[in-house]
Amino acid sequence: MRVQNQSIIVTGAGSGIGEGIAKRLAAEGGKVIVNDIDAASGQRVVADITAAGGTASFFQADMTRSAQVEALIDEALRRNGRLDVMVNNAGWTHRNRPLLEVSEDEFDKVYAINVKSIYLSAIHAVPAMRKAGGGSFINIASTAGLRPRPGLTWYNGSKGAVITTSKSMAAELGPDNIRVNCINPVFNPDTGLSADFAGGPVDETRRAKFLATIPLGRFSTALDVANAVLYLASAEAAFISGVCLEVDGARCV
Repeated sequence: MRVQNQSIIVTGAGSGIGEGIAKRLAAEGGKVIVNDIDAASGQRVVADITAAGGTASFFQADMTRSAQVEALIDEALRRNGRLDVMVNNAGWTHRNRPLLEVSEDEFDKVYAINVKSIYLSAIHAVPAMRKAGGGSFINIASTAGLRPRPGLTWYNGSKGAVITTSKSMAAELGPDNIRVNCINPVFNPDTGLSADFAGGPVDETRRAKFLATIPLGRFSTALDVANAVLYLASAEAAFISGVCLEVDGARCV
């Protein structure tokens, strides 16, 4: 049990990668709070975890709203007495299209969900972690923040911000024994946002186009990302901070 009895929040955990992360951490002994804006989806994930013998509960919160993020952190402290790991997985993208066609509202939304959420989680979780003597942030970024493709310019920029912010947080919070890392997954055709990333239905033609850029010859899965999160959350990574772990099959373009 690599995260036995750790108090863990996973945001955006009602489906996709977040669901995989929450289930993997719970299977390794974590006390997981599943966060999502969709209560039905989040509660389904909790039911799956508890049915498998894990410990989980659901808390609905919009990660772009300060009061709701504060309430989420407070709930983790109330339920578990502390907060050990904050997994910032909640994310969103505008549809793949020319940068001038993305509306201002879409721009604001992508930065609010992908970047402001991390700011708010830090504002409210860092004091709790300092009081407890340490903790760990794991921020889900993207290969888009390192090797951007046309059509997702503002999303790419938001994930680049996550990468740089994570490194800066690690440098600043290290003296508090708070580790900060991020993970850069490659395209996964099975998430709810895959059609927006691809600019249309993920048909065989689009699948082949993306797959051709991944030398290991397959797409990433939620389990691939969850295993990386598990490592960074565990004591095995006690001296790992400020890194961005690419879970991308050596994506080359």
